[in-house]
Amino acid sequence: MKKQLWRGAAFILLIYLPLSSEAARQITDQIGRQVTIPDEVDRVVVLQHQTLNLLVQMNATDKIVGILANWKQQLGEGYVRLAPELNQKATLGDLTHVDPEKLIALHPQVVFVTNYAPQEMIDKISSLGIPVVAISLRHDAAGEKAKMNPTLADEEKAYDQGLREGITLIGEIVNKPQEAKALIDATVKGRKRVSDRLKDIPEQKRIRAYMANPELTTYGSGKYTGLMMAHAGAINVAAATLQGFKTVAMEQVIAWNPQVIFVQDRYPSVVDEIKNSAQWQVIDAVKNQRVYLMPDYAKAWGYPMPEAMGIGELWMAKKLYPEKFKDVDMHKVANDWYQRFYRTTYQGID
Repeated sequence: MKKQLWRGAAFILLIYLPLSSEAARQITDQIGRQVTIPDEVDRVVVLQHQTLNLLVQMNATDKIVGILANWKQQLGEGYVRLAPELNQKATLGDLTHVDPEKLIALHPQVVFVTNYAPQEMIDKISSLGIPVVAISLRHDAAGEKAKMNPTLADEEKAYDQGLREGITLIGEIVNKPQEAKALIDATVKGRKRVSDRLKDIPEQKRIRAYMANPELTTYGSGKYTGLMMAHAGAINVAAATLQGFKTVAMEQVIAWNPQVIFVQDRYPSVVDEIKNSAQWQVIDAVKNQRVYLMPDYAKAWGYPMPEAMGIGELWMAKKLYPEKFKDVDMHKVANDWYQRFYRTTYQGID
């Protein structure tokens, strides 16, 4: 039955998407696959929220015809204010699944997926004649490219180089190279502002921090979150014990005894739980009231975003070392970014 469905879908595709008649070019996606795409790409389906966010910042939402169904959960309910037009886009699939009939009906020229999308998913979309591009925002070694939690010999290089490559690739595909370059340049400039002020803090004096997620999950090594903390002058207490995104025991968090706890913008209930739960009260960060809900631009995801690197790390550094950033008005910094890349004012927490 499934074979018949895919054969029928492929037949429909040949009727409605005669890609072979278009001028084409070849690109290499971030898991090393050679993909042939049209010269002019005006219809894309996006099944990865990081790529969706990047396309919004490149002012390319007019090219999006379909997005992952749980995009509000992934990007946060408030994200719709930044790109209200996303409410009008067709929704289908998620990071690891897609409905072939809905996909075909949208007539996409390219489908963006995450690097760890199942091979079966990639193969099925490709079998319909639709180009699939996998985005990781990392520069991974061979054998690690398609993993959710890869082993990284050099995390700094993997994420810094990978973000540049990913943004450049996405911009190239949707014919927005200048917008992609502007994002990269702003990211580099923001990051340098932080590193210049923190370069003299020795390792032994850096603040120990923890990223609290729902149900005692956190990020260890191999994720951008740890690098975000490092760039902001902190040490991720989970990095020495864990790799990737994992669940931990409360006893372990107590043993780590972080001086500061950060909580992502999309999980405000976690802040209330930490502040009100008896088991958290023995931890220094809670005792000293240094539990911070992050603003929406400080995206502490497993993958980096330009605004997280460009202004989120600055926000985090200012929370960790306020005396070094007294002159920095975070609301103004955030508003400047939002005006430039989201084409709206910043209205979140500072």
